[in-house]
Amino acid sequence: MQTGCKKDVLHLQKVQKLNSNTASRLNRLKFVNDSVCIAAGGEIWSRSEVLRSADGGYTWTANAAPQVGKGMYGAGVSPAGGLYLSGIDGNVLWTVDGGASWKTNRIETWRPYIGGTFVTADTGIFASTVLQRECTISRVDSTFKVLDEQTFNFGLNDVVMANSSRGYVIGYGAVMITNDRGRTWNFQDVEGDNFTAMDIHESEIWMCGANGGVYHTTDGGDNWSNLRDGNNMTLPAYMLRDIVFKDKLHGWCVGDKGVVIHTDDGGNHWMEYERFTASTLRSIVLCPNGDLLTAGDDGALYRMIP
Repeated sequence: MQTGCKKDVLHLQKVQKLNSNTASRLNRLKFVNDSVCIAAGGEIWSRSEVLRSADGGYTWTANAAPQVGKGMYGAGVSPAGGLYLSGIDGNVLWTVDGGASWKTNRIETWRPYIGGTFVTADTGIFASTVLQRECTISRVDSTFKVLDEQTFNFGLNDVVMANSSRGYVIGYGAVMITNDRGRTWNFQDVEGDNFTAMDIHESEIWMCGANGGVYHTTDGGDNWSNLRDGNNMTLPAYMLRDIVFKDKLHGWCVGDKGVVIHTDDGGNHWMEYERFTASTLRSIVLCPNGDLLTAGDDGALYRMIP
């Protein structure tokens, strides 16, 4: 069990601040292949921001996609390898060639979408949220026309597809699963946090929350374990935004005020790295060479060698 001892402070081998070419908030990082990584974000009502790296995340090009004038909050990769960025007013930017070219569409409901992707060539699943009060899961066709919608009385933070049939939506005190491409959704038996992100490795999943909790399942979500209890007052208080695992033992979370924490025992014990920024870190990904990339507020973009 983790304690708050000072001896648990870790030091990264190297931290490199990268030139993001922006001061806007960066919400999502996604690798689409071993070379190309996309960062998406912007200003909620005035600007979209899409950055592209073609060298594994070392250097970045700004204005990599058409400007849609609103912030982008979601990033999902389809089974076919397409990348879909979603945001305010139903805006979707998407690419099937690793960001070399982009297309724009708008989901006809004009909602604030926080995640989604296409699970088949003619069916996409996108989720929207109104603060932490209400969410809508929309299935759309290839023209982004809504096929059907389901609304629930809690907020959402992301939709994550494990494959073309199975996926999860996570949010304020709730996790739901679909096994039929978004036609039906069922609640899972896990609660106690505002769930913000999950990392899926087939049937093994790690998930984090804004209260600082970390959760784990080995059976696709039928049974969840609370590895780090964010409500435990004896532990350091974190607001966690994203999580990534390299293997069954080694994982990282990032969050508010520049926090980065690490586990080397599958999530049972977490240690904090010495902080290198005060900006909230909202996304973390594993690079093909084993380095880590993290991005967040104020255009924050860092490369880390654990």
